[in-house]
Amino acid sequence: MENSNRNHVLIVEDDDNIRRFITINLENNGFSVSEAADGERALQAYESNRPAVIVLDIMLPNASGFEICQKIREKDANVIIIMVTARGQDLDKIKGLEIGADDYLVKPFNPLELVARIKAILRRTEKDMQPPQTVLQSGAIRIDLNANQVFKDHLSVELTPKEFQLVKTFLEHPNKALSRNELMNLVWGEDYIGDPKTVDVHVRKLREKLEDDDSNPRYMETVWGIGYRWRKEDG
Repeated sequence: MENSNRNHVLIVEDDDNIRRFITINLENNGFSVSEAADGERALQAYESNRPAVIVLDIMLPNASGFEICQKIREKDANVIIIMVTARGQDLDKIKGLEIGADDYLVKPFNPLELVARIKAILRRTEKDMQPPQTVLQSGAIRIDLNANQVFKDHLSVELTPKEFQLVKTFLEHPNKALSRNELMNLVWGEDYIGDPKTVDVHVRKLREKLEDDDSNPRYMETVWGIGYRWRKEDG
């Protein structure tokens, strides 16, 4: 979506009242909106505004929503297309998804649901476009995710695979109190059946390897009655 207006939505709907109602709700939620009442104007509005999201009705004058979806998708792999179908038209939903739609709504729908879906898709898309993090840093502790290595004061620290996953999990959730069960699910997996004290044993070993004074930890704090919290420090 590099060349699109991230906050702009194109509404393609031939019913004037429905189109305006959707537009008002989107504008009230901070979006800028352009409108088109038929397929030909939809393509013109797409070229003029380069929206991040297109809400596209299937039943349109001049050209169907399917045709418009295909033409736009051939030019733009990133624009989000939400197709609007009539109730019960399951084949329309399937066809729309097969030709490149990202989501669909069934008429009649609550405009607030549309707003929520657009926001959710934009958040997810933005997250997917961010480059993956390769280094996690907290104070003297640094994790190189590409090399699967942990460093303290630039010196490599030998960790077991589970110790590595545990400290990685801590740095991915800084300053958050994590229960023993949460840590077991994140590190050992939700299907793992074992004693939560396993977490305590691994934390104690990590403290011995990473803390300057394992009896007075700088990073891995005990949260009594809950579990543990990694105290984040700037690198």
